[in-house]
Order: sequence, then structure tokens, then C-alpha cells
Amino acid sequence: MTRILVVEDESAIAELIAINLRHAGFEITIAATAEDAQREVDRALPAMVLLDWMLPGQSGLSLARRWRADERTRELPVIMLTARSEEADTVTGLEAGADDYLTKPFSPKELLARIRAVLRRRAPQALEDAVRVGGLVLDPATRRVTCGDGGDVFEVRVGPTEFRLLHFFMTHPERVHSRAQLLDRVWGDHVFIEERTVDVHIKRLREALAPAGCDSWVETVRGSGYRLVRPAAGSMAA
Repeated sequence: MTRILVVEDESAIAELIAINLRHAGFEITIAATAEDAQREVDRALPAMVLLDWMLPGQSGLSLARRWRADERTRELPVIMLTARSEEADTVTGLEAGADDYLTKPFSPKELLARIRAVLRRRAPQALEDAVRVGGLVLDPATRRVTCGDGGDVFEVRVGPTEFRLLHFFMTHPERVHSRAQLLDRVWGDHVFIEERTVDVHIKRLREALAPAGCDSWVETVRGSGYRLVRPAAGSMAA
């Protein structure tokens, strides 16, 4: 389940946001201060942070700048929530590193739409949308993977880890990912296992894709890592 960290010191607002997002299928953690938020992020990276500008002590603006300056949190999607509606405030929030800026009061539907838009752009693997690359289709809602078009459609049976690995590859096609990056993004931040574990699951994924002729799409990039390539025109599942 996709985890969102809500950083909001007004408990009524935080709970209202949490109720609506849980109803939409997200896992929610609430932090009332910047210090609490930093502890949660240090513990494990969420898929996204909803960050209030005005917090007791350190401001949300300062926290956003801090995260953008840190390599571990540089890519963390952040939507800033604030009552400050002046254009200059919006510019300041975006320049601090926020991916989007939402002025209070806002509707739950608008917030959900903004969240999905940012995740689609920054962390598409966190969404439940079906993904297609060539003839390879992965549907997180049904946990099914198929490969092929027309009458030659094969169901690809993969284990849970291989499913997450393939989902990540398909939402980031053509990009090369190191073993360390795959461990962080697929297995989870702060999971301490050997990098060679990735090789084992890549092998299993290729074996699962082989009957459908899609195994060659998962490429090894010598000295760098792995990537999913888009199939050439005329290939079996293209």
C-alpha cells in the first residue's frame, strides 16, 4: 500500500486529510512537527509528503529545502499545503522544492487529483494504474501480467517481489538502475540485504517472461545495473 506522510499541526485538518486518503486506498502517517516528520522520513521514505508551510518550530519550507539538499530525500515527492495564497508565496514554495502547492481551504477531490498527478509524474509505481510497455501489460489492481497482442496473449506468472520489480521497470522504461537503487525503490528504503539478491530476482523475472518471449527486454548494462527496454517493432509482444 502506498504510504503518504501528512505533516500538519492542526489535528482536525490532519485527520480529515487522513480519512479521505485512507478511503482512497493510501496508508497514512501523521506528523505534527518538522522534527516528527524528519523522524518518520529517517525511519523509512514515504511515497509522498503533504507538508504544511506553517509548523511549530522549524517551518515546512525549511524542511522542504533540507530534503532537497539531501541525496536520500532529493527525489521525495512533496506537496505543500498552506493558507498563504499570494503568488510570491507559491513561487517561494516551489523554489524550495515542492512539486505542487495547494492553498487552504481545498476540497478532498482536488487534493486527491493533485496527489495522483504528482505521483504519476514522480513515482508512477506508487499508483494502481495499469502499465503497458509494448505488448507487456501489468495491472496492480488485479495483480496480473500479460504479454502479447491479438490471439497470442500469455499470462506471465511472477512472484510478489518479481511483480514489484517488473512494475518499477515498466514505469521507468529505458532508464538504467543500479542494484542499490533497485533495492531502495523495490525492496524498500532501509532494507539491509545483499545487492546480489537483485540478480537472483532478475533471473527469476526473466525466467517468468521467457515463455512469452519477453525475457530479453530486461537488459543487463555491464558495470551499471539493469533496465527494461522497449521492444523492437515486429517483436513477439510488440
